[in-house]
Amino acid sequence: MLNDLQLALVITRREIRDTFRDWRIIFPILVLTLIFPSLMNFTARQAIRFVEQYDAPLVADRMIPFLLMIVGFFPISVSLVIALESFVGEKERRSIEPLLCSPLSDAQLYLGKLLAAMIPPLLASYMGISVYLIGLYIQVGWTPEPILLVQIIALTTVQAILMVSGAVVVSSQTTSVRAANLLASFIIIPMSFLIQGEAIIMFWARYNILWWAILGQVLIAGLLVRTGLAYFNREEMLGHELDTLNFRWAGRRFLTSFQGSARSIIAWYRTELPTTLSQFKLPLLVSAIGLVIGIAAGASLADDFPIPARLLTFDLLKNGFIEGLEVMRFHSAAGVGTVWLHNLRAALIASLLGVFSFGVLGLLILILPMVVIGYITANIVLSGGAPLPFLAALVLPHGIFEIPAILLASAAILNLGATLTAPAHGKTIGEAWLVSLAKWGRVMLGLVLPLFLLAAIVEVYITPLIAVMILGK
Repeated sequence: MLNDLQLALVITRREIRDTFRDWRIIFPILVLTLIFPSLMNFTARQAIRFVEQYDAPLVADRMIPFLLMIVGFFPISVSLVIALESFVGEKERRSIEPLLCSPLSDAQLYLGKLLAAMIPPLLASYMGISVYLIGLYIQVGWTPEPILLVQIIALTTVQAILMVSGAVVVSSQTTSVRAANLLASFIIIPMSFLIQGEAIIMFWARYNILWWAILGQVLIAGLLVRTGLAYFNREEMLGHELDTLNFRWAGRRFLTSFQGSARSIIAWYRTELPTTLSQFKLPLLVSAIGLVIGIAAGASLADDFPIPARLLTFDLLKNGFIEGLEVMRFHSAAGVGTVWLHNLRAALIASLLGVFSFGVLGLLILILPMVVIGYITANIVLSGGAPLPFLAALVLPHGIFEIPAILLASAAILNLGATLTAPAHGKTIGEAWLVSLAKWGRVMLGLVLPLFLLAAIVEVYITPLIAVMILGK
């Protein structure tokens, strides 16, 4: 392992030396790195002067750490072009053939390029943070708390690793710089949403939550690095000259993987679906653990956000439940369709978000009902009530079908998201993803949709009767 890293650093030193020789890359980065912190200093100074007129220094205290984070993030986004051109740029310039023909392994080549693309943006970010802090201390006398400074530096570092590792994956899997730059939007846009979320955390001064944000980005960055190592192949890079979008081939590949060797629906349920479920043992285990964690997380919120005990009496729950059914006309076929489509929409949204987050966001969305159940159950316990009547009346009747559906959907989404991190021998990244998508379709169409439909029927026609019977005692 140490020898592999030493050989990878040979590539890193070569790439960094070539990067610092190119003034067209270094000059804009240096200028922007020095000018942008000065602009943020001016913004912070004006903000402090403005809020001092209204005796509201809290606003400036919350804004300055946010600007510090933006100063660290800005050079990374600007320097992303270095990572995007790490492989495909050299391929277009016809300078990568000697490198790919070297005795270095694929992993050594990839890690060397990755480190070379990561070091200049990080140096620019650290320089920008230093300039901003020095200017801020000279002009307004503000210094960050040591723990806050550590968090900002850690955030900057993991964001650089995350963005650069994603950009290098894009660069190694595309055939032109233009395509790589277009695909970079799938890196910039999610990161911009993440920055907005971190900004909210900073304005609320919930700095402890930032450690979870840092940990999450470290995990995703590690998965991206694994993805790059799993699918980097020098022979394919040399032989692949043009990306083509063949919908007919993709459709055939998906249908073939979805159908398998079965020639009837009964045979498909007997052979293909059990085979797929046998491959989902680890995703099912992770999903089950996630559901339990969701219940525990919801229960923990009851101490911080308690529901008044007067709102949790069974008489009030019964009256509100019955009135709500009458107003919504819930007890009908339309109610079944509404509940079923709501659950399917949530599963589809979770699947879409899971594709961009290795399944993590999809799992988080699907465990939200467990968080609500845990929260309400804990509040009933805190108010001195018995949770079993609540669970038996409003959760268990349709939960018998809905909770397994959530578990299976979460496992399918996790498996789909994790496809990119596991090497698929003899398959391209697109082909491996199509096969995994077919497995996702098997579970969704074969099990999740029917279970959600059964859950909707029970929730509309049976759960209200049981609820009225139990709550009416």
